Amino acid sequence: MTDDALRFRVIDAIGSIPERAWDALLDDACTPFQKHRWLHAMELEGCAVEATGWHPRHLTLWRGATLVAAAPAYLREDSQGEFVFDHGWANAAQRAGIRYYPKLVLAVPFTPATGRRVLVAPGEDRAALGRAIFEGAVALARAERLSSIHVLFPTRAEAELAEAAGAMTRQGVQYHWENQGYRDYDEFLARFDSKRRSQLRREARAADEQGITLRTRRGAALGEADAALAYQLYLSTVEKFSWGRRYLNEGFFRRVLREFGEHIELVEAREGDAVVAGAINVASATHLYGRYWGCFEERPFLHFNVCYYHSIRDCIARGVQRFEGGAGGEHKVSRGFEPSVTYSSHWVFHPGLDRAVREFVGRESAAIEAALPSMRAAAGLRPLTVACKS
Repeated sequence: MTDDALRFRVIDAIGSIPERAWDALLDDACTPFQKHRWLHAMELEGCAVEATGWHPRHLTLWRGATLVAAAPAYLREDSQGEFVFDHGWANAAQRAGIRYYPKLVLAVPFTPATGRRVLVAPGEDRAALGRAIFEGAVALARAERLSSIHVLFPTRAEAELAEAAGAMTRQGVQYHWENQGYRDYDEFLARFDSKRRSQLRREARAADEQGITLRTRRGAALGEADAALAYQLYLSTVEKFSWGRRYLNEGFFRRVLREFGEHIELVEAREGDAVVAGAINVASATHLYGRYWGCFEERPFLHFNVCYYHSIRDCIARGVQRFEGGAGGEHKVSRGFEPSVTYSSHWVFHPGLDRAVREFVGRESAAIEAALPSMRAAAGLRPLTVACKS
């Protein structure tokens, strides 16, 4: 083997890879969630570990002692916390007597945000190393008799690369706010018709009328007490609904606020000295990612003010390009968020199950493509050049 030969290795703990080597693979198409510290916090604090059904099996390519490509990956025993829902596939497999778990997932745990899933060192052939990672994943899955491989929320280019390597491509929809170079919040509102503008202004006024003030604190302004607050806000939501799952713990929030604080924002809604609601967001220089919302007291339109209007104003003031509010939420459309197609890539090794899943994915994608024009029209955003007052 020459020094130029690539060596594929599966790493069972991201802490075994130096942070500097991992982060050297990141580029502008990556999100903060792909940084070593975020992924390491998931493992160190027991959130994405074997005991919770996430067995780290990170896929890496090395040239000599140099890491040249990697993909965060996990052996999975269920489908919780993935946000590309395949429970129906697993149920169909069970009814047919086909084993579905364990499977291999290339993803950031609990994080429905599009970004690179194959990280490649600068100057390397991204397509070639991407293919090598996917080939290594298939070889690993077959060697360990796994049912399938799932690449969740890759970029479109990565989905196309995976499809060329034999995967099927599945589409999904999220709702994202795009900054069109707005000079201020009023210019954003001017893109709506008069009725919609009046609605948004009325909802935004509700916080003031209720005596609630909103502010965002970030970075060095956040401390240990904020980690406890962030966790309580998180719990207030996941324990409120039957479908809620406590994927994260207080140790995780403490660690990311301490070690990842340059990317963390805490939106607070206060009534006097008391916090009544809030949101924990993750930010890069160009993107804001809405992650966890919670409230201790229900108030009309409080969710919209904390999670949307306040942060949209902030994005405009700071020149942030895109605000991704997370999975789901068709109610975002009437508040300025537009539908955006997301992707996932899937290899299913049982021929019969593969055929059935491909047929389903084809019908699902066709339905999404057919619905997109009406979904975009429902956002009600007129061209930016339209100026209007009301």
